[in-house]
Amino acid sequence: MTGRKTAAEVFDALAGRYEEAFGAVPAQREALGWLAARLPRGARVLDVGSGTGRPTAETLARAGCEVTGIDVSAEMVALARTRVPGARFEQADVRTWTPPGPGGFDAVCAFFPLLMMDQREVGACLERMASWTVPGGYLVVATVPGDIDALDIEFMGHEVTVSSLSAEEYLRRIEAAGLEVLHHETTLFHPAGALADPEEHLFCYARRPMP
Repeated sequence: MTGRKTAAEVFDALAGRYEEAFGAVPAQREALGWLAARLPRGARVLDVGSGTGRPTAETLARAGCEVTGIDVSAEMVALARTRVPGARFEQADVRTWTPPGPGGFDAVCAFFPLLMMDQREVGACLERMASWTVPGGYLVVATVPGDIDALDIEFMGHEVTVSSLSAEEYLRRIEAAGLEVLHHETTLFHPAGALADPEEHLFCYARRPMP
């Protein structure tokens, strides 16, 4: 397939249209409610692939958390800064980003940011994100599961290359990174409008045990 674009290029072009199609995923709202109920005010949260800031950063900032969002798309970061002024956003790639200062995060959220990578990078990013959680901290992730490596597809009118891991391999990688899987489920989501097809979603809640 020709004309393939990077994640930054795709989401710069999509901007708010992505939120229109994927901004109301019921399982994501449920995950955020579950997480917000367990975090104290002032908890440090990282939102990986923060997009427009909604619903993840917005929900957790309203719950009193100190939220940092990172996204490869400059357009998404600009939208997020406008829509969720109570959080901090920066343009960055999870594959190379390093958390500032000592310590880690009380929670790391990653809702669908790893799909436009190869399988090796997906696994490495899961390990990186898990390493940023403090003892007692949470990792909440979602993806489109499947043993897929460098598959060319069309997504919302753009030619992209995607990869993923099977649900079983996702859970194995998270546990291998030292986290305890507390809950996981697979659901079918129908995006709003006609720009994207229905897709299967894997949600996983995990926690780093206290020493």
